[in-house]
Amino acid sequence: MHRFPIRVYYEDTDMAGIVYYANYLRYIERARSDWVREIGIDQNAMREDGLVFAVRRIEADYLSPAHFDEELQVETSVQQVTGARLVMEQVVKRGQERLFEAVVTVVCVSDTGQPARLPANIRRLVH
Repeated sequence: MHRFPIRVYYEDTDMAGIVYYANYLRYIERARSDWVREIGIDQNAMREDGLVFAVRRIEADYLSPAHFDEELQVETSVQQVTGARLVMEQVVKRGQERLFEAVVTVVCVSDTGQPARLPANIRRLVH
């Protein structure tokens, strides 16, 4: 499991000081990018080879609000890896309390926008 710390900044919140709902998607994107880098996947090299990751599907549940200046953590874990997709669970927590949960399906696409298989080395790294 990968853990990524987040601090809630004023710009992340609405007038009531509550995290704006779309920012949770930004938080989990940052966590995925950090995790990919940490396990050794070079997304710049992938792009040079004509492949990029794309989010295919997100199923999200907003459970409880986060507020200005809180320290949160995004936990990312792999649920499934196939030849064509990577499915992850991502949870935003405040301490042990779950605030947001998402199941994210990521695929690879070519530089022409066509679906592509996940490279074998990437499937090995995330298994």
